[in-house]
Amino acid sequence: MSDHDEQSGEGLDFSTVIASTVHDMKNSLAMLMQAYSESLASLPPELSGSREHGVMEYESLRLNGMLVQMLGLYKLQVNQLPLRPAWIELDDFLEAQLARHNNILRARHIKGSLEVEEEGMLGYFDAELVGSVVANVINNSIRYARSAIQLHASMRDGQLSIAISDDGEGYPPAMIERQSDYVMGIDLSTGSTGLGLYFGERIARLHQRNGVQGHIELSNDGPLGGGTFRIWLP
Repeated sequence: MSDHDEQSGEGLDFSTVIASTVHDMKNSLAMLMQAYSESLASLPPELSGSREHGVMEYESLRLNGMLVQMLGLYKLQVNQLPLRPAWIELDDFLEAQLARHNNILRARHIKGSLEVEEEGMLGYFDAELVGSVVANVINNSIRYARSAIQLHASMRDGQLSIAISDDGEGYPPAMIERQSDYVMGIDLSTGSTGLGLYFGERIARLHQRNGVQGHIELSNDGPLGGGTFRIWLP
Protein backbone atom coordinates (compact mmCIF):
# COMPACT_ATOMS: atom_id res chain seq x y z
CA MET A 1 0.00 0.00 0.00
CA SER A 2 1.35 3.45 -0.90
CA ASP A 3 1.73 6.30 1.53
CA HIS A 4 -1.08 8.05 -0.32
CA ASP A 5 -3.43 5.09 0.19
CA GLU A 6 -2.57 4.95 3.89
CA GLN A 7 -3.26 8.65 4.28
CA SER A 8 -6.58 8.28 2.44
CA GLY A 9 -7.60 5.47 4.75
CA GLU A 10 -6.59 7.42 7.83
CA GLY A 11 -8.54 10.42 6.60
CA LEU A 12 -11.81 8.49 6.29
CA ASP A 13 -14.42 10.26 8.44
CA PHE A 14 -16.35 7.45 10.12
CA SER A 15 -19.20 9.77 11.10
CA THR A 16 -19.72 10.54 7.40
CA VAL A 17 -19.86 6.82 6.63
CA ILE A 18 -22.44 6.33 9.40
CA ALA A 19 -24.51 9.28 8.16
CA SER A 20 -24.50 7.93 4.61
CA THR A 21 -25.50 4.47 5.84
CA VAL A 22 -28.28 5.90 8.00
CA HIS A 23 -29.59 7.84 5.00
CA ASP A 24 -29.72 4.65 2.92
CA MET A 25 -31.35 2.73 5.80
CA LYS A 26 -34.00 5.44 6.14
CA ASN A 27 -34.81 5.22 2.41
CA SER A 28 -35.01 1.41 2.55
CA LEU A 29 -37.25 1.55 5.61
CA ALA A 30 -39.54 4.05 3.85
CA MET A 31 -39.92 1.64 0.93
CA LEU A 32 -40.62 -1.26 3.29
CA MET A 33 -43.24 0.78 5.17
CA GLN A 34 -44.92 1.77 1.92
CA ALA A 35 -45.02 -1.83 0.70
CA TYR A 36 -46.32 -2.96 4.09
CA SER A 37 -49.09 -0.32 4.06
CA GLU A 38 -50.16 -1.36 0.56
CA SER A 39 -50.30 -5.04 1.51
CA LEU A 40 -52.20 -4.17 4.69
CA ALA A 41 -54.80 -2.23 2.72
CA SER A 42 -55.66 -5.37 0.76
CA LEU A 43 -56.51 -7.33 3.91
CA PRO A 44 -60.01 -7.49 5.48
CA PRO A 45 -60.46 -5.30 8.61
CA GLU A 46 -60.45 -8.26 11.00
CA LEU A 47 -56.94 -9.16 9.82
CA SER A 48 -55.43 -5.72 9.20
CA GLY A 49 -56.24 -4.55 12.73
CA SER A 50 -54.41 -7.37 14.50
CA ARG A 51 -52.02 -6.74 17.39
CA GLU A 52 -49.10 -8.08 15.36
CA HIS A 53 -49.67 -5.54 12.60
CA GLY A 54 -49.86 -2.80 15.22
CA VAL A 55 -46.51 -3.88 16.64
CA MET A 56 -44.89 -3.93 13.20
CA GLU A 57 -46.15 -0.45 12.36
CA TYR A 58 -45.21 0.96 15.76
CA GLU A 59 -41.68 -0.41 15.66
CA SER A 60 -41.22 0.74 12.05
CA LEU A 61 -42.19 4.31 13.00
CA ARG A 62 -39.96 4.12 16.06
CA LEU A 63 -37.00 2.95 13.97
CA ASN A 64 -37.67 5.65 11.38
CA GLY A 65 -37.73 8.24 14.16
CA MET A 66 -34.34 7.10 15.47
CA LEU A 67 -32.81 7.25 11.99
CA VAL A 68 -34.22 10.76 11.47
CA GLN A 69 -32.69 11.83 14.79
CA MET A 70 -29.28 10.35 14.00
CA LEU A 71 -29.18 11.97 10.58
CA GLY A 72 -30.42 15.28 12.00
CA LEU A 73 -27.80 15.32 14.74
CA TYR A 74 -25.04 14.60 12.23
CA LYS A 75 -26.22 17.46 10.01
CA LEU A 76 -26.33 19.74 13.06
CA GLN A 77 -22.76 18.79 13.90
CA VAL A 78 -21.50 19.71 10.44
CA ASN A 79 -23.81 22.74 10.10
CA GLN A 80 -25.77 21.20 7.24
CA LEU A 81 -29.25 21.27 8.78
CA PRO A 82 -30.93 24.39 7.36
CA LEU A 83 -33.84 25.98 9.20
CA ARG A 84 -36.79 26.66 6.88
CA PRO A 85 -39.46 28.35 9.00
CA ALA A 86 -42.86 29.31 7.59
CA TRP A 87 -46.26 30.30 8.92
CA ILE A 88 -48.00 27.04 9.84
CA GLU A 89 -51.65 26.53 10.78
CA LEU A 90 -51.52 24.61 14.06
CA ASP A 91 -54.80 22.72 13.54
CA ASP A 92 -53.55 21.19 10.29
CA PHE A 93 -50.06 20.56 11.67
CA LEU A 94 -51.25 18.68 14.78
CA GLU A 95 -53.91 16.77 12.85
CA ALA A 96 -51.24 15.54 10.41
CA GLN A 97 -49.07 14.37 13.32
CA LEU A 98 -51.95 12.35 14.80
CA ALA A 99 -52.89 10.95 11.39
CA ARG A 100 -49.40 9.43 11.03
CA HIS A 101 -50.14 7.32 14.10
CA ASN A 102 -53.84 6.57 13.49
CA ASN A 103 -53.43 2.86 12.86
CA ILE A 104 -51.24 2.33 15.92
CA LEU A 105 -53.54 4.34 18.18
CA ARG A 106 -56.51 2.32 16.97
CA ALA A 107 -54.69 -1.01 17.38
CA ARG A 108 -53.72 -0.10 20.97
CA HIS A 109 -57.16 1.34 21.81
CA ILE A 110 -55.67 4.76 22.56
CA LYS A 111 -57.74 7.86 21.87
CA GLY A 112 -55.78 10.65 20.18
CA SER A 113 -57.11 14.21 20.41
CA LEU A 114 -55.91 17.73 19.73
CA GLU A 115 -56.74 21.15 21.08
CA VAL A 116 -55.65 24.55 19.73
CA GLU A 117 -56.11 27.55 22.00
CA GLU A 118 -57.41 29.83 19.25
CA GLU A 119 -59.17 28.93 16.01
CA GLY A 120 -56.95 29.52 12.99
CA MET A 121 -53.89 29.88 15.22
CA LEU A 122 -50.58 30.17 13.34
CA GLY A 123 -46.99 29.44 14.35
CA TYR A 124 -43.73 30.38 12.63
CA PHE A 125 -41.41 27.37 12.62
CA ASP A 126 -39.83 24.65 10.51
CA ALA A 127 -42.68 22.16 10.16
CA GLU A 128 -40.45 19.26 9.08
CA LEU A 129 -37.97 19.58 11.97
CA VAL A 130 -40.56 20.31 14.66
CA GLY A 131 -42.77 17.60 13.16
CA SER A 132 -39.99 15.03 13.60
CA VAL A 133 -39.70 16.00 17.28
CA VAL A 134 -43.47 15.82 17.84
CA ALA A 135 -43.73 12.49 16.00
CA ASN A 136 -40.99 11.02 18.18
CA VAL A 137 -42.73 12.17 21.37
CA ILE A 138 -46.09 10.78 20.20
CA ASN A 139 -44.44 7.46 19.47
CA ASN A 140 -42.88 7.45 22.93
CA SER A 141 -46.19 8.43 24.57
CA ILE A 142 -47.98 5.56 22.84
CA ARG A 143 -45.62 3.25 24.68
CA TYR A 144 -46.70 4.52 28.10
CA ALA A 145 -50.27 5.79 27.63
CA ARG A 146 -53.12 3.77 29.08
CA SER A 147 -55.91 5.02 26.86
CA ALA A 148 -55.37 8.63 25.73
CA ILE A 149 -52.92 11.08 24.15
CA GLN A 150 -53.58 14.77 23.64
CA LEU A 151 -51.79 17.39 21.52
CA HIS A 152 -52.23 21.01 22.57
CA ALA A 153 -51.03 24.33 21.11
CA SER A 154 -51.11 27.67 22.90
CA MET A 155 -49.29 31.01 23.13
CA ARG A 156 -47.58 32.10 26.37
CA ASP A 157 -45.55 35.31 26.71
CA GLY A 158 -45.00 35.54 22.98
CA GLN A 159 -43.90 31.93 22.62
CA LEU A 160 -45.69 29.04 20.97
CA SER A 161 -46.10 25.96 23.14
CA ILE A 162 -46.79 22.58 21.54
CA ALA A 163 -47.55 20.00 24.22
CA ILE A 164 -47.95 16.23 24.00
CA SER A 165 -49.65 14.68 27.05
CA ASP A 166 -50.64 11.12 27.95
CA ASP A 167 -52.49 9.33 30.74
CA GLY A 168 -49.58 7.08 31.72
CA GLU A 169 -47.61 7.11 34.95
CA GLY A 170 -45.67 10.25 34.00
CA TYR A 171 -41.95 10.91 33.81
CA PRO A 172 -39.75 9.53 36.61
CA PRO A 173 -39.02 12.23 39.24
CA ALA A 174 -35.26 11.96 38.58
CA MET A 175 -35.86 12.72 34.90
CA ILE A 176 -37.91 15.82 35.75
CA GLU A 177 -35.26 17.05 38.19
CA ARG A 178 -32.37 16.48 35.77
CA GLN A 179 -34.08 17.68 32.60
CA SER A 180 -31.42 20.33 32.04
CA ASP A 181 -29.05 17.40 31.44
CA TYR A 182 -30.62 16.27 28.18
CA VAL A 183 -28.37 13.32 27.51
CA MET A 184 -29.44 10.99 30.28
CA GLY A 185 -27.08 8.17 29.41
CA ILE A 186 -27.92 4.68 28.25
CA ASP A 187 -30.24 2.62 30.42
CA LEU A 188 -30.59 -0.84 28.90
CA SER A 189 -33.39 -1.77 31.32
CA THR A 190 -35.67 0.91 29.86
CA GLY A 191 -34.18 1.21 26.39
CA SER A 192 -33.68 4.94 26.95
CA THR A 193 -30.65 6.77 25.59
CA GLY A 194 -31.83 10.35 26.08
CA LEU A 195 -31.28 10.86 22.34
CA GLY A 196 -34.87 11.99 21.75
CA LEU A 197 -34.65 14.69 24.41
CA TYR A 198 -31.29 15.90 23.15
CA PHE A 199 -32.58 16.02 19.57
CA GLY A 200 -35.72 17.89 20.65
CA GLU A 201 -33.68 20.47 22.55
CA ARG A 202 -31.30 21.04 19.63
CA ILE A 203 -34.20 21.53 17.18
CA ALA A 204 -35.95 23.89 19.62
CA ARG A 205 -32.78 25.97 20.02
CA LEU A 206 -32.48 26.44 16.25
CA HIS A 207 -35.64 28.55 16.52
CA GLN A 208 -34.77 31.98 17.92
CA ARG A 209 -36.22 35.46 17.81
CA ASN A 210 -35.11 38.67 19.50
CA GLY A 211 -32.35 36.83 21.32
CA VAL A 212 -34.75 34.20 22.73
CA GLN A 213 -34.13 30.53 21.92
CA GLY A 214 -36.65 27.73 21.89
CA HIS A 215 -36.42 24.97 24.47
CA ILE A 216 -38.16 21.82 25.66
CA GLU A 217 -39.77 21.08 29.01
CA LEU A 218 -40.90 17.91 30.80
CA SER A 219 -43.59 17.88 33.47
CA ASN A 220 -46.19 15.69 35.11
CA ASP A 221 -48.88 18.36 35.34
CA GLY A 222 -50.63 17.49 32.08
CA PRO A 223 -54.41 17.48 31.54
CA LEU A 224 -54.54 13.67 31.30
CA GLY A 225 -52.75 13.01 34.58
CA GLY A 226 -49.58 11.60 33.04
CA GLY A 227 -46.44 13.09 31.51
CA THR A 228 -46.33 16.17 29.29
CA PHE A 229 -43.59 17.12 26.82
CA ARG A 230 -43.57 20.75 25.66
CA ILE A 231 -41.56 22.37 22.93
CA TRP A 232 -41.41 26.16 23.20
CA LEU A 233 -40.80 28.16 20.03
CA PRO A 234 -40.26 31.97 20.13
